Amino acid sequence: MNPSRKSAVSFRRRFLLGFLACAGLIGYALYTQFHGGLLPCPLCIFQRVAFAALGVVFLVGGLHAPKRVAGQRVYAALAVVASITGIAIAGNHVRLQHLPADQVPACGPGLDYMLDAMPLTGVIRKVMTGSGECANVDWSLLGLSMPTWSLLCFIVLGGWAVYAGFRRH
Repeated sequence: MNPSRKSAVSFRRRFLLGFLACAGLIGYALYTQFHGGLLPCPLCIFQRVAFAALGVVFLVGGLHAPKRVAGQRVYAALAVVASITGIAIAGNHVRLQHLPADQVPACGPGLDYMLDAMPLTGVIRKVMTGSGECANVDWSLLGLSMPTWSLLCFIVLGGWAVYAGFRRH
């Protein structure tokens, strides 16, 4: 097997594994919502969108599996952008959860209402400022809340994309 073909195969495997990780994370979030009764706040929904965007980049990159290093790096860079977006959202959510009770923003309108009543940029700005419901910790594992786990997963998946796309062949 020539080196560029071998590189494309390992890139494909790594990116498809990244896609499976994103799909598994979204699947678990949906499981906790529909079977565990854990309703997502607006920031949780934005994190799901970021995981979906990252998963799409991993899937398309894995299916395409460019043989040229430059193509692999483009996909890795796109995955890093999606990861950084997720890091910003999850990091903001973690920050809200660690605010003192008197500094937590008041609960605002639901995401559905905001999407109907406001332009998309206004919705994004409002959601990123957070609300009281986003500061609640309703689930934890090993002492870490779901947004903290999301933050760690975005960091790991971003690193995985860099490893897959920029490692020496």
